[in-house]
Amino acid sequence: MGRRSAPLTAAQIWGNSAARAVVEDGLEATRQAHADDGSGYCRSGCGLYPCLIRMQLDRAAEILAAKLPGETTRQTYLRLGGNVISVMPRDWRPRYLQLAEELRGQINRGELAPGTALPSETELADTYSLSRTSVRNAIRQLREWGLVRAEQGRGTYVRAPRQRIRRRNTERYQWEKNRVLADEAERRSTGGTEHDTGLTVDDLKFHAEYVRVDADEEMAAALQVEPGTPLLRRVYWTSSRHESAPLSISYSYLVYDMVKGNPDLLTADNEPWPGGTQHQLHTVGIELDRIEDVIRARPPYPDEAELLDIEPGVSVITLRKTSYDTEDRVVEVADAVFPGDRTELVYATKLTRWAA
Repeated sequence: MGRRSAPLTAAQIWGNSAARAVVEDGLEATRQAHADDGSGYCRSGCGLYPCLIRMQLDRAAEILAAKLPGETTRQTYLRLGGNVISVMPRDWRPRYLQLAEELRGQINRGELAPGTALPSETELADTYSLSRTSVRNAIRQLREWGLVRAEQGRGTYVRAPRQRIRRRNTERYQWEKNRVLADEAERRSTGGTEHDTGLTVDDLKFHAEYVRVDADEEMAAALQVEPGTPLLRRVYWTSSRHESAPLSISYSYLVYDMVKGNPDLLTADNEPWPGGTQHQLHTVGIELDRIEDVIRARPPYPDEAELLDIEPGVSVITLRKTSYDTEDRVVEVADAVFPGDRTELVYATKLTRWAA
């Protein structure tokens, strides 16, 4: 096999999109590690394959012959200018990710219980024959998965399972509307958070803040009013009594003139309100006709990360809910912020059946 003058790129090697995605993942792992010592293995433990794709094919063949004698490998044949080579090892994943998934399995199986300290970086490196860099990357991955927390000067500890939210758009808003006409005892017995978590009212702690503000340009456009229009801004969060961090944060905006007819709606003293916002609007003669949700993901703002107890690398899911009444007016805009590591948003769409 003739020696080539330059490393081969992923695009040169792979001709189909599925394989190319694997290569690009490997390249990214190698870029993050950037510790290739020329042997075909990264010192940081990213694995054989990502390093090989940066080298000439003849050198790769020599490494494979030396490193994999008698080892069962999954053969992937690459044809470039008539050359054929096997380069796919049994497990192409970065070594740090293999360690992270091994530790995640131990946590999920209860072998590493909540509150247990992980072994030190040195112990993990020795046990799994990895570099300290790979071990640190594995622990970082566990933090991003929300499975461990780092305590300065003490070590890394397994987190207790966090309370999860499972919000189903399919029936949630209709369920809320149906409750508007129920008696107060039924409305008081449960609410949206209980619906999303399976917890009871007694399991939860509620927080609400109300303040009158003037609409800025962005919120004025969302509510279809003029900038400077008085609004009622409401901030909510609810947490499990067993956790300090809220399950989510919600910022709700109502047009002040629409709700001022009921003074009870202008103060947080009456929260949690039995029946929630739909019942509050019902008390001033407003019936909702439809609700639109827009969902995005982004990094958390510093205050959100602190309040929601989000580990570095974990995103938040934002949901903007716009509520329209039966006269097609926007009557509420609410921005909810959910921690991405413990939130599920479930959507189902009913399809019309074809005629028989």
